[in-house]
Amino acid sequence: MDSLDLAIIDQLEQDGRLTNQELASRVGLTPAPCLRRVRRLEAEGVITGYAATVDPTALGRGFEVIIHADLVAKDLATVEAFESRLTAMPEVAELRRMFGLPDYFIRVQVTDSAAFERWLTTQLLGDPAIARVDSRITMKLLKLRR
Repeated sequence: MDSLDLAIIDQLEQDGRLTNQELASRVGLTPAPCLRRVRRLEAEGVITGYAATVDPTALGRGFEVIIHADLVAKDLATVEAFESRLTAMPEVAELRRMFGLPDYFIRVQVTDSAAFERWLTTQLLGDPAIARVDSRITMKLLKLRR
């Protein structure tokens, strides 16, 4: 991967809807070699897809909470069952199994604090695998790399 590939990736991360003509112009290539590079980056799995960026507030998910969660037990059956339950929940926008503490980083998006309280008490705290939960409410999102 060279500096042109990195420039292509940077431009597409900023705007995945760029036409090949626009992209080529921005990175200093003619359209044909630019398209070849994009296709190669896709074939190599560097570019894995294109997506729309959606405003969570417009979808009723503008209240975001970051949760650190620890499990009671770390056996494979408990871990797999917990992860399966959480990945199926529409409120869970991101779920990461961590090295060290906490066991999980969970990003939840709901309508408001009342919706979060309902979800937390009925869904997460009611889960038999949960030992401890620590919630953090986002004050202001300063940077998000998609």
